[in-house]
Amino acid sequence: MNRFDIAVIGAGVFGSWIAYRLVSEGKRVALVDAYGAGNSRASSGGETRILRFSYGAGEIYTRMAVRALELWREFLHGCPETLFHATGALIAAPAGDAMLHASREAMLGAGAHFETLDSEQLRRRFPQISFPEDSAAVFEPSSGALLARRLTNAVASAARRKGAEILRGRVETPSGAGRLPCVLTTAGSLIEAETFVFSCGPWLAGLFPQLLGERIFPTRQEIFFFGIPAGDTRFGPDALPVWLDRTDPRLPYGIPDIENRGVKVAFDLHGPPFDPDSGERIVSAESIAAAREYLARRFPALNDAPLVESRVCQYENTSSGDFLIDRHPEFDNVWIAGGGSGHGFKHGPAVGEYVADLIVGRRTPEPRFALAAKQTKQDRTVY
Repeated sequence: MNRFDIAVIGAGVFGSWIAYRLVSEGKRVALVDAYGAGNSRASSGGETRILRFSYGAGEIYTRMAVRALELWREFLHGCPETLFHATGALIAAPAGDAMLHASREAMLGAGAHFETLDSEQLRRRFPQISFPEDSAAVFEPSSGALLARRLTNAVASAARRKGAEILRGRVETPSGAGRLPCVLTTAGSLIEAETFVFSCGPWLAGLFPQLLGERIFPTRQEIFFFGIPAGDTRFGPDALPVWLDRTDPRLPYGIPDIENRGVKVAFDLHGPPFDPDSGERIVSAESIAAAREYLARRFPALNDAPLVESRVCQYENTSSGDFLIDRHPEFDNVWIAGGGSGHGFKHGPAVGEYVADLIVGRRTPEPRFALAAKQTKQDRTVY
């Protein structure tokens, strides 16, 4: 039997950062995952994720994103690889959009630098994008794109170098109440710890079916990469920012041609329920057609762009889109950290800091992240 101060179950961006923070404080830490950090089934296993500050009235997430960027930069200082591209982030919406206004107010309060662009400034600044005539935008120059899969592996590896033990195994649902002494893997291994953190992303509902089966909603999300014209530099990270398009009700978003993978396009709408273990990860013809139609309309130069890559990942939604970070109601020494809800990756280092502070008693819990605030009917308020 292995004995630790902390056992973190789930090596996605949340779990890897939680383990990294705790082992940095001298804790004996195990980081356990069924498939390994950055695996293709994980919500943290994609090529890229957006880092942006705009969250409408959700100032708590704006502040967390500002803090997360500080921590990402600190972690990557001296790294020989470019794992964060500061492309800037462009959030476009109809002129007068209330969420855009609220985002500006929240960023002012959080000290995040941004610019406001009207439709004419948008056309001059980003001529490769064709927004509607009545559009306005916020541009965040320090935001950009994180290389998700590689960063998740990098954080887990950094935790290992600091002394964390990386274990491969699927943990079974804990039983009992009070103090949890250990967890059992499906292979029969016991892992004993003083404290357990379950950061299992889309697996949380299956691991705690009675508690979270109707409060965590994994959904299928399709992502597309379209090839750019030969020799065209208008769609690379030096010319095109990451972008979110609120002028379209499907809430499209995208990332420039990073590492020559093609322009990434997806829609920020919740897909159908999805099993992260057994779900087929082949995109549908209907979704490809929708992505092509949008791309041709918003990026005219990519009208005939070929689909060069695609993938199916998943969101792990709570009812509102808020994070779920709370103590398990039946175990004194068990914490749950999840509910990334499609926007969580950027916040990884801030979540790691927050959970570590909770465990060692440096911080009081945020009511918005509480289990009691999570409902059984989806009513999304965080975008």
